[in-house]
Amino acid sequence: MKLIDKRVVLHFPGFEPLDGAAHRARYERTARQSASVWGYNIETGTADAGPYISFDVGTRADGWQTQTRVHVFDHDELVQRLRAGNTASRIAAGFASFWQVVREGGMAGYFRHAWRFGLFFIFPFLLTALAIVVTLQILTLQYLLGLPVWHIGWSAPLAAIFFIFGFLPFSERFHTLHLFADWEMAVALARMDKPVFNDWLEQCATSMRAALNEEADEYVISSHSMGSSVAAHVVGILLEREPDVFKGKRVVFATLGCAILQCALMSSATLLRSRVGLIARCPDIFWLDVQCLTDSINFYKVPVVSVSGHPDAPQARMIHIRVRQMLTPEHYKKIRKDQLRVHRQYVLGPDKKSSFDFTLLTAGPMPASVFADPEHDKLPA
Repeated sequence: MKLIDKRVVLHFPGFEPLDGAAHRARYERTARQSASVWGYNIETGTADAGPYISFDVGTRADGWQTQTRVHVFDHDELVQRLRAGNTASRIAAGFASFWQVVREGGMAGYFRHAWRFGLFFIFPFLLTALAIVVTLQILTLQYLLGLPVWHIGWSAPLAAIFFIFGFLPFSERFHTLHLFADWEMAVALARMDKPVFNDWLEQCATSMRAALNEEADEYVISSHSMGSSVAAHVVGILLEREPDVFKGKRVVFATLGCAILQCALMSSATLLRSRVGLIARCPDIFWLDVQCLTDSINFYKVPVVSVSGHPDAPQARMIHIRVRQMLTPEHYKKIRKDQLRVHRQYVLGPDKKSSFDFTLLTAGPMPASVFADPEHDKLPA
């Protein structure tokens, strides 16, 4: 196996309220954990100014040394835009997105291919709908009790107290309003009808094209969760413009906890599905799809390329990991009931050696494609 001396990483994070600096800081923490577990040295450089955060990572041990340039294409600007506004408008926008997903066949597709993802989709909306029903019952309690109409003077404040000081703080345990915004972005990436999103994808494509001019032994395009849909759009844009843009390069497209089908299963997502096909058929791209059994927010064992309408195209190489094997029993017990936290583990540091390590994938000495080997669970020391 020829080791990697120089690598370029283009990373697309998931839907989180973190800017590029926060993602760099998390990468540094993750890398320190990985280095401690595997016994190598690592240095994470400071962030460079620009449209997106870029920084250098150096890893080394006896017999090898790897330099990596990481570009983080965060979409915090869009996340903050979707999370802005008052609570009522955010709830209304969320339910509008819910209806669009249902109307375009997305929900039916989720339950057909990955029922747990279907439950993930409906849970925040069912929870909020139930709270609204209870709030309305409290509001009309005076009527139900046959009391004069002026009793609304106490029932209305009581209803407001329940919703504002009872339900909303409780719902934050499940990141309910954040998930409402997540589904707004999913619809936008499927329909491609919002200029601000389209312009942002074009900007990402321009920056990625510039990064591909950097000399490297390997180029890793990594993406997590919603970031996989973003990455598919951006890589697809480049392939539409320059079909040979990756020619002569070692390119690994690594989707971690991939949520492309979150968008692609909607009937309006014709452009996204087309771009998935372009990526799958590009002979210069090795697609590695990392999935996890205990992660309910991914499409476990679902062939994303085929389900996106390209059964005749080369399929992504799927590997299956276990969060339990990456963490100590105490740590796993602490997080296992928090599905969003389990879903983030793809890009977080390990407690012990296992078959997958995000830092080794993006900054280690081995080609990223080694994780797809049938013996990938026996990584070399």
